[in-house]
Amino acid sequence: MTQDWTARAGTRFTTEKRPATGTKGMVVTNHPLASAAGAEMLAAGGNAVDAAIASLFALTVVEPMMVGLLGGGTAHLRLADGTHTIIDGMACCAATARPDMFTPAQPDNPRFLEAVDRANVVGGLSVATPGNLKAWCEMLDRFGSFPLADVMAPAIRHAERGYRATPYLAECAKEAAPDMIRDAAIAALYVPDGMPLKAGHRVVQSDYAETLKTIAKDGVAALDGALGQAAADGIARAGGIVTAADIRGYRTIERAPLRGPYRDVEIVLPPPPASSGVHVMQMLSILSGYDLRAMGFGTADTLHLLAECLKIAFADRAAASGDPAFVKVPVEKLTSRAYADERHALIDMARTQAWGPGVAPESPNTTHLTVADGEGRICCFTQTINSSFGARFIVHGTGMIPNNYLATFDPRPGRALSIAPGKRVTTSMSPMIVLRGGKPAYALGMPGGLRIFGSVMQGMLNLVDHGMSLQEAVEAPRLWTQGDAVEVEPAFGEAVRTDLKARGHDVARMPHVGGGMCAVGFHEDGTLEGAACWRADGTAIGVGGGLAREGVRFWPDAAGAR
Repeated sequence: MTQDWTARAGTRFTTEKRPATGTKGMVVTNHPLASAAGAEMLAAGGNAVDAAIASLFALTVVEPMMVGLLGGGTAHLRLADGTHTIIDGMACCAATARPDMFTPAQPDNPRFLEAVDRANVVGGLSVATPGNLKAWCEMLDRFGSFPLADVMAPAIRHAERGYRATPYLAECAKEAAPDMIRDAAIAALYVPDGMPLKAGHRVVQSDYAETLKTIAKDGVAALDGALGQAAADGIARAGGIVTAADIRGYRTIERAPLRGPYRDVEIVLPPPPASSGVHVMQMLSILSGYDLRAMGFGTADTLHLLAECLKIAFADRAAASGDPAFVKVPVEKLTSRAYADERHALIDMARTQAWGPGVAPESPNTTHLTVADGEGRICCFTQTINSSFGARFIVHGTGMIPNNYLATFDPRPGRALSIAPGKRVTTSMSPMIVLRGGKPAYALGMPGGLRIFGSVMQGMLNLVDHGMSLQEAVEAPRLWTQGDAVEVEPAFGEAVRTDLKARGHDVARMPHVGGGMCAVGFHEDGTLEGAACWRADGTAIGVGGGLAREGVRFWPDAAGAR
């Protein structure tokens, strides 16, 4: 985008996409076919959970670089009665995983988690015990209304008949091709004839279609039998340690969300092991002491303040984030008013500084969907296989791509994020629901690894502080840093970047920060609004209309025909 978005609150922007509206339901995912799968469930009388799970299965087919059955994720549900719950389906370390199983490639750089020979990034040893399939089946069983076979039908159709690769998928395949070319099964699909697939190429996944049919018939029990054994055998052949027993023994965890005030709204986010809720609440507590509306969107003051808050959050995240079963996460202190005041007092608006943690002692390719129905249910789900195309091989004969979640752990022993048997992955996933007066105002989330929670927070600030429309809020340019370079998207003006440099920031101009945001807005008249941004193939589909008025029937004479 070439437009300069630097503006005061209330300024309207030209967006690349347009929002959708509906009254019976709204589905926003990062692929049009996945959104259509969810909308199909709503149109058939299903609820938001039916639609969300249908969309997720479809995404494993049409967005294979981002999400899969052998991945993990965080699901934020608001039920029809207004209660919120978090379903933790994050992957975890295998039973035989060890904190010293990798040799760090840069042992003296605490922010560089890659191991020697990229052993924790590509191949079987990078795979953690997956949680997605179990989580999706459990949520459908508990909160959905359709049979599993019904919600999986669109995914099976697209896998069997094929779909056209988008430029986005083609670009991801190009980036991952050097690794995928080593595995014949994944190369046949995404590096055909030794060249990355091109946009428009028809992708047919016959093996995966058969796997999906097995799951549609047997449900999650398939993991306890031949399918789980096939996955474990395929991972072992690739050098991994995840066993059939690990896969059978995996359990989801239901968690209470974190809730906190900001201006006139309440923010609801996942708790640890997700780092998002803690650090968004932490940053919002600091930001509440400033008048961001008066400071203006995209100004040097606002961007400087956001950068400082992100640096503070990441300093604390490095010291005290992780699986609460293994690491004591000081949630109360990090989200307290007193701690926010302490950090606020140290911020210098004229100059950046190096921030250390204020407390004692985590991947960028993911997908997100936001779905709502007309009865009050909201599904705000972020799901992934971690890096693009996960571990970059296919479990032969199944079409499934395993995750490479061990890349998110610290390969050094003795750290908050060190590997341990059964330890769950910490994550920046931020499926956020915003309430106003106790009622849903917005639900939003996105992919983007470490860039997720800061970017989702900026989307919320665009709505609450800067008065943007939903479409503007998801498309507006973003900033991100974890303490080193401050990444800014090109749409921020050169004058602003110069000002930030003058304050001591190392500014890096990036084509985009994070991935495609998917959001739903809730209007007082019951209208649902959906928006997706330009950073992915996001599509919003609204369901309106409804059934005929009771008592109406066809009268041939009235229609002038017999």
